[in-house]
Amino acid sequence: MLNKENILIVDDDILILELIQRHLQSLNYHTYKAISVKEALEILKDTSIDLLITDLQMPDVDGLELIKYTSEHYPKIPKLVVTGFPSIEGALEVMKSGVVDYITKPFTKEELKTAILKSLEIKSKEDTVTKLKVAETHKPYGELIGSSPAMKKVTDVIERLKNNKATVFIYGESGTGKELVARSIHYMGKYSSAPFVAVNCGAIPENLLESELFGYVKGAFTGAEKDRKGFFQAANNGTIFLDEIGNASLATQLRLLRVLQEKEVVRVGSQKAEKVDVRVIAATNINLKDLIEKKRFREDLFYRLTVVEIKVPTLVERSSDIPLLVDKFLFKYGLEYKDRFLKMTPEALEVLKKYYWPGNIRELENVIQRAIIMSDRFVDVEHLPDYIKYQIDFSKTNKLLSLKEFEKTYILKVLKATNNNKTKAAEILKIDRKTLREKLK
Repeated sequence: MLNKENILIVDDDILILELIQRHLQSLNYHTYKAISVKEALEILKDTSIDLLITDLQMPDVDGLELIKYTSEHYPKIPKLVVTGFPSIEGALEVMKSGVVDYITKPFTKEELKTAILKSLEIKSKEDTVTKLKVAETHKPYGELIGSSPAMKKVTDVIERLKNNKATVFIYGESGTGKELVARSIHYMGKYSSAPFVAVNCGAIPENLLESELFGYVKGAFTGAEKDRKGFFQAANNGTIFLDEIGNASLATQLRLLRVLQEKEVVRVGSQKAEKVDVRVIAATNINLKDLIEKKRFREDLFYRLTVVEIKVPTLVERSSDIPLLVDKFLFKYGLEYKDRFLKMTPEALEVLKKYYWPGNIRELENVIQRAIIMSDRFVDVEHLPDYIKYQIDFSKTNKLLSLKEFEKTYILKVLKATNNNKTKAAEILKIDRKTLREKLK
């Protein structure tokens, strides 16, 4: 696979110039060469260069002047010096001029490779930090990243909500980042120093949810050995985020309605009401109106919760944000798993942009983690899961396929993607060749 970096080599010795070029080409780098500083400046002017390799001793204008000029006009290009006249004073001078590394002639191919990787690693780190700074300009809302029109609608509502305690209802598919929206509302406003308490109503058993939310008094039930405050008291003066609110029982919903109406809670086993000042943000990935029709969700509570509604877009609806999200995850997990910054090839990014992401941002994050583990320096198409490489999006068709039609369409799609390689297709489909042959019949 061809590496993506463009490397400019500058040396007045043609033999050395061609030797370095051969070394770089064998390492799959794209090279440019110049026999003088003047020629190098012309290339720099017209070409995007990722690394400059230069000699120091050259006629007319020496390499040190080229280094200083490049540092001033192209500060993002790392510089690597290759010289046949080493000296402590010379090394110190060029290092002060912004050179990443300094190797002397004669050198081995391995020494050159190590120096290049060191130089490009530093550039990769700087590029990633720059991208993240750009991303920061698009995310004044905590961990929310995105500049797409769909995300702009979300952040516009957050801007209006952040400094008041209006009840908010957030809805959207699983994995879209509903809790991040809730956290942004809380932490971007004037109540950010107050508590933020997140409760997953779907993760707490129904018989425990009431006592967890509203607290209980000693003796209220078996095991209640002392008084205990609930999540609402813990969130007093701040925000409580009730995720998967549709999982709450009707009894819990009634108590919740009282909190919203009266601004007070009654602990399980007590008759005493306690005042609370809490902003309530609720969220769900299911249609509460369907639950209302089935008598599983209170209509009066629904209208109390939906004072302000925010729809969190799917990843497909904000596909222009995918590069920013990819950069975020490459940065985060590159450091965690590889202790360095990794890049993604344009080809791999294009594949990600075409995929339909049923699991939304959570799925993208998982895919990037896996790809980083499977890769070395670049995340390429080969490091992506097979189901993304050989993707087929049935969500974009209005026709409802039978299971047989679905299977046939997908098998033919995989065969086409693998150039009719039945062994590879069977491997992707997780079936043996014999079964594939039978299905093709």
